[in-house]
Amino acid sequence: METFFEVVGWGALTFLAIIGLVAGLIASAVTGGNRAAYVITGILGAIALPFVLALLGVTAAIGASLIAILVMGIIGAVLLVVLFKALTGRADTPRR
Repeated sequence: METFFEVVGWGALTFLAIIGLVAGLIASAVTGGNRAAYVITGILGAIALPFVLALLGVTAAIGASLIAILVMGIIGAVLLVVLFKALTGRADTPRR
């Protein structure tokens, strides 16, 4: 895990957070749902997936380039946002 963090560094974590932010904003715009919830979910997904893959021993995640880690972040953000939407359903739709 330390090796992974040495490879990723703070710069990549910042990029992952930005990717998650954008994924969350896009998801909230598409669904019309709670913007803050989607942004937080996107950021968590983007940051978590590369770490989870490294913990599971996926060596490609440990020695991956910055672009590969960012792609993993995009996938993680999308997966977690979709999971969030599936679990919450219509509960996050604003009431009128």
